[in-house]
Amino acid sequence: MRLWLIPLLLIKLISATPTPIVLWHGMGDTCCMSFSLGSFKIFLEKNIPGVYVLSLQIGNNTVEDFENGYFMNPNLQVEYVCEKLAADPKLSNGFNVMGFSQGCQFIRAVVQRCGHKLPQIKNMVSLGGQHQGIYGIPHCGALRHETCDDVRKLLNYAAYNSWVQNSLVQATYWHDPLDERTYEANSVFLADINNVRTVNKTYIQNLNNLERFVLVMFDNDSIVQPKETEWFGFYAPGQAEKLVSLRESKIYLQRRQIKLL
Repeated sequence: MRLWLIPLLLIKLISATPTPIVLWHGMGDTCCMSFSLGSFKIFLEKNIPGVYVLSLQIGNNTVEDFENGYFMNPNLQVEYVCEKLAADPKLSNGFNVMGFSQGCQFIRAVVQRCGHKLPQIKNMVSLGGQHQGIYGIPHCGALRHETCDDVRKLLNYAAYNSWVQNSLVQATYWHDPLDERTYEANSVFLADINNVRTVNKTYIQNLNNLERFVLVMFDNDSIVQPKETEWFGFYAPGQAEKLVSLRESKIYLQRRQIKLL
């Protein structure tokens, strides 16, 4: 069985009556063109008869949708989508959400920030999301190419600049393990939804309200660095070689300790 069929089967088996599905595409893609996520929308509709599928368009047309994937601050995108979902009567009885690449952390932010204001978000499927951020460039493995760290350091020099954070989408989930303090202080999106600076209990409760949260990591992913971020893994602080899982991470251990207290 193909891996990408597993989330589809999960959604299909959850209920005898089709639950609406909301899709959020990744970087460099659009919502509705036949050569993009639009083809997956058609696939879902064909294989789940009667299902309502909303493939999110961020903007007034596909050109704006494409451009906004690079230049519209994710906080504004999330706010836009929250309003769009709240106004859609076809979602009034609850719905599932599915994200692709950067759309995964964006749709997770929707769950966390406005899940309590929307009809029930039942299940979330994340396909290749960058939930702990990225510290790499496409097709450039840090352990194989010495120049990768130089390029990453150059990008990191500008990534946490206020103008860059508010103008370039990918900078908002750039996570520099060599400078955790700057990331925590200046990341306008990822550090917030990951509860790095403060513990937002609404975020936690809204995630806990999900029936299922499915994370899919692609073993041969050559674009996302590190690919373990797709399972909330990341580099241990202070270097960019050793990887730690979610349960080994500082944020998980600290929040778990708070919960036990």
